[in-house]
Amino acid sequence: MNNHRRNFLSYGATFALSAAAPWTWAQSGNYPDKTVRVIVPYPAGAATDTLGRLASQTLQQALGQSFIVDNKGGGGTTIGTRALAQSTPDGYTLGMVDSTFTINPGLLGSRLAYDTQKDFTPVCLIATAQFVLVTHPSVAVKDLASFIAKAKAEPGALSYGSAGVGTGPHLAGEQLSQQAGVQFMHIPYKGGGTVISDLLGGQVQFAFATVPTLAEHIKAGKLKALAVTGSKRASLLPDVPTFAEAGLPGVNTMPLFGMIAPKGMSYSMVDKLNKVLRASIREGEMHKKLLAMGFDPVGSTPDEFAHRIQEEIAKWTALIKKGKIQPE
Repeated sequence: MNNHRRNFLSYGATFALSAAAPWTWAQSGNYPDKTVRVIVPYPAGAATDTLGRLASQTLQQALGQSFIVDNKGGGGTTIGTRALAQSTPDGYTLGMVDSTFTINPGLLGSRLAYDTQKDFTPVCLIATAQFVLVTHPSVAVKDLASFIAKAKAEPGALSYGSAGVGTGPHLAGEQLSQQAGVQFMHIPYKGGGTVISDLLGGQVQFAFATVPTLAEHIKAGKLKALAVTGSKRASLLPDVPTFAEAGLPGVNTMPLFGMIAPKGMSYSMVDKLNKVLRASIREGEMHKKLLAMGFDPVGSTPDEFAHRIQEEIAKWTALIKKGKIQPE
């Protein structure tokens, strides 16, 4: 048994593959020989949708069959993700997920209609993104240190917006609050676009968002960038320090984007999809496109993605519990 297959089987206790029906272990053969549906748990236009379409296009070109994106938004991504969990694991229904997939277990617990760690088969971690902390120019701070000093001097006075309770930007703000020992006022919105509009208008003082989302506003001087998450500076914002450089290495939220399948999909099918994606993400056309869009290409093995999911769930569950965060 090769190392890749051994690694894939090693997480079977968590991402249950051994319970699959015997037919699911058949060789992939001519797979796929018909259209493959890729469920995206967001409306069209979201970052997860964009990467889902990019991945689908890559697989379609390499494997010679149509990969069609099916947008099933709503329910904080749970509607589309539940539909994936209930799909037949025959290789013809796949799904895209992002950090919300790993946040929801700690946020919703038993209210989830599926088990995040048992009802899916990881295929590939496609990319991550860096968050940037920005303030409106009216906030009189010059860097992260002066921002934290201001927050300590005025507990709860600084407000930040997010696309809703339990979203990545909300939890990034909560992570900053816990790491720096300060209090902020969180204002949940119904969507990310409204947050940016109100931030630009000064209705909220600061926010977290992915670097590609805010880079142009920062370069135009409409927002001030204080720090970015990640181990290195963002290519789109080379003059902005990382949180580690600025003295808060514990602020490390990195949104992730990956492809998964229902529990029980055959190893050979998963391996076939993973090899195509990994090759393109690491050194092919997807690599170039992801970098151009401001994402950090990953191209993981299924086993690596499984372990990353476990780590993210543990991290967010602990943060949600400590912050006593309740879903809306």
